Amino acid sequence: MTKTNRNTVLFILLTLGVVLLFVINISLGSVSIPLKEVFSSLTGGHSSKETWQYIIINYRLPKAITAVLVGMGLSISGLLMQTLFRNPLAGPYVLGLSSGASLGVATVILGASLLPPFIATLIVSPYGVVLASSLGSFTVLLAVLAVSHRLRDTMAILIVGLMFGSLTSAIVGTLTYFSTAEQLQKFTFWSLGNLGNLSWTSISLLSICAAIGLLLSIFSIKPLNSLLLGENYAKSLGLNYKKSRVIIIFATSILAGSITAFAGPIAFIGLAVPHIAKLVFQTSNHNVLFWSTLLFGAITMLICDSISQMPGSDITLPINAVTSIFGAPIVIWLLIRKRKMMS
Repeated sequence: MTKTNRNTVLFILLTLGVVLLFVINISLGSVSIPLKEVFSSLTGGHSSKETWQYIIINYRLPKAITAVLVGMGLSISGLLMQTLFRNPLAGPYVLGLSSGASLGVATVILGASLLPPFIATLIVSPYGVVLASSLGSFTVLLAVLAVSHRLRDTMAILIVGLMFGSLTSAIVGTLTYFSTAEQLQKFTFWSLGNLGNLSWTSISLLSICAAIGLLLSIFSIKPLNSLLLGENYAKSLGLNYKKSRVIIIFATSILAGSITAFAGPIAFIGLAVPHIAKLVFQTSNHNVLFWSTLLFGAITMLICDSISQMPGSDITLPINAVTSIFGAPIVIWLLIRKRKMMS
């Protein structure tokens, strides 16, 4: 089998995997719903029980869509950052966007006690938290973009991003020190990530942000391929390096910032999924890697969300814990397997 045919078969299997896992994800939970009933609801019909229909449309479907958007967005963000900085440990939050979002949310939740009660109640609402998270990410984004215009060295931007992250984390740490137990609990729950609290309006906004970020990423595929052999090689091919760098950073910021705002900081996915795609497809060509990372991101997030629901139980595990527990061993196994195959 040629490499092209192999890739085609893999893409077909991955696409079918996304569809199948999407339906399975909706069927699992504290109330188990037969796959036949889920298919019926999703294809315009009605399930045999009214309660099942209500659960699917109002709870399970929004959560499954959120899982797909989060998985795709964070995975592509990780791929962009790893290629731009030529660092396998770079992830979507390497520019300090997650820390900026955390600072915004911490300011709202942990600083609410300093405000009048009616204002505090208003800003600690779900939309107030989303707005605070977005503003925090956006502020860090503007700072990073301003610095990127001044610095020629891409690695210097990476260091600046890490410094912004350290600075905002220090401020968050100071706020938590002076907070009450109830405020700390709220902030901790947000930091664990949550896919299940989004309304259809929130999902629409997240979808628009994800679409913009992914579209910018698609336009960056050719520059990303040029960057594989280094900045100087890319410039020799006629690449406008500074412009491409800003577009890549902006695309990552939109994806990672919007996802963090609506779902909280989700660990592991952005760092590990690009490596899984590279190991399975055995290529560094972004024309292949982009789409494979997109599909693997959706699959990984759907699997992690299905596990976090603890099927048949009322318990729901934090999504952040599941992504790391489930994903890290897989990446380690793939890397060891690759090493054995090469030796």
